[in-house]
Amino acid sequence: MATGEGTARRLTGPAARRAVRAAFAAGAVLLAACGGGGRRTTLQFWALGREGEVVQKLIPDFERANPGVHVEVQQIPWTAAHEKLLTAFVGRSTPDLAQLGNTWIPELVALGALEPLGDRLAGSRVAPRDFFPGIWATNEIAGVPYGVPWYVDTRVLFYRSDLLARAGVQRPPRSWEEWRAGMRAVKALPGGEHYAILLPTDEWAQPVVLALQAGADLLRDGGRHADFKEARFRKAFEFYVSLFAERLAPPLGNAQVANLYQQFADGYFAMVITGPWNLGEFRRRLPADRQSDWAVAPLPAETAADYPGTSLAGGSSLVLFAASRHQDAAFRLVEFLADERQQARFYALTGDLPARTAAWADPALAGDPKLRAFRTQLEHVRPMPKVPEWERIATAIAEAAERVILGRQSVDGSLDQLQADVDAMLAKRRFLLDRAAGKGPR
Repeated sequence: MATGEGTARRLTGPAARRAVRAAFAAGAVLLAACGGGGRRTTLQFWALGREGEVVQKLIPDFERANPGVHVEVQQIPWTAAHEKLLTAFVGRSTPDLAQLGNTWIPELVALGALEPLGDRLAGSRVAPRDFFPGIWATNEIAGVPYGVPWYVDTRVLFYRSDLLARAGVQRPPRSWEEWRAGMRAVKALPGGEHYAILLPTDEWAQPVVLALQAGADLLRDGGRHADFKEARFRKAFEFYVSLFAERLAPPLGNAQVANLYQQFADGYFAMVITGPWNLGEFRRRLPADRQSDWAVAPLPAETAADYPGTSLAGGSSLVLFAASRHQDAAFRLVEFLADERQQARFYALTGDLPARTAAWADPALAGDPKLRAFRTQLEHVRPMPKVPEWERIATAIAEAAERVILGRQSVDGSLDQLQADVDAMLAKRRFLLDRAAGKGPR
């Protein structure tokens, strides 16, 4: 006879009742540890690139704080992520939550794939005031939040402080006029072939940044039409292409730049507009005797009175999928990863800049003078137009500028083509918006 069975048969009356109560209490503890009913909630979290690998180091702390919740992280390469997300939506196999590049949010909202977060944010540990305003805005579509910023990036000016000093430039430029004058002074320095700034002709960020600084909206009528022939965009576009016409920037695409870090160290160019991912690269790849010769500053503005100039609101956000059956648990993970302590820890592991402003008080960030330029710039960023077609539009802007830089088209001809190309990209958007508003066929 088994010992347990014998004990049960011998206990009667009050002793038996006490034993039954003790057994129920022990069972309740076990069930609570398993998430209730012996079941465990498993969250599917898709994270992209290196972040997908590193975030797994944070998950055990979340699971300990949330007994009964298990997180499975699937790491997806950035190059495959967009297609995989769309395929998962079509196949009704989306995860519970995912990391998204900010510019992807409008597309997935248009598909109805994402869960609005307005009700969940009310009273939660996540509030818009805790984040950089321009970054938070990337997550809102028509005033409704669909994501929580996880990490941020933006573009600033990396420059050779020693070369600018030799050229008589005593501070980073604050206006386009100062910037051009400084570039001309650097270009006039003696020596072999060299340029003032590197602006890869196949990148869209630089002409778009200048357009934002000039106050251009890029699109009009709620994103129905292109707006590239408008005076402010044209002014920025002409300023950008003039830097190549004056040979202040070499007419090279990224594939034609042999070694960005070596050429920067050699003085082939003295400035470059780039993001936080290059902080570590410059520290690792520039020679030791050049480490004191470079610095970082916020971007100049069109006029000195508006300094610092506007830059791009970039980075990644955390979103919940509408089809998830575990949205409460998934949002708890979003809150955990957006907590300032986890944000500072994530920076230490990855070098990704925190989206939560309070995390910037961490000594590892607050004590780095080069990071201060990013902290300042992040208060002066704007989101890209919130249309699903944005990435195609951005490519078209870079191609329009490159046509002028390489002498294939005039400014007028290139802007005419850009306007027509982007209006064609937006034709379906116009049709759907007009139909929804009752202005077209149903």
